[in-house]
Amino acid sequence: MNNTFDSIKQGLQEVVEYAQGNKSGVRVHYSTEPDVKAIRTRIGMNQNEFASTIGISLQTLRYWEKGQRKPKGPVLVLLNIIEKAPDTVMNILSH
Repeated sequence: MNNTFDSIKQGLQEVVEYAQGNKSGVRVHYSTEPDVKAIRTRIGMNQNEFASTIGISLQTLRYWEKGQRKPKGPVLVLLNIIEKAPDTVMNILSH
């Protein structure tokens, strides 16, 4: 329990230092907002196929493609990976 508390405390101290401008020793990860329709089109899938392959509803995909909603969380990461290595990811997901 004490190790957990110390780890959380250290993490919070690092966040405060980062917010105050101390960026040394910090690794920051940024996710870009992918163009979902462009990714799907480049892969050559229709909306039904793509939604099914990445495990989302067709309606969700349509919202993303129209810009009415934005992908978040793990699916945002997945879309960024698909954008960078579409053949590899689609091969893995199709098995």
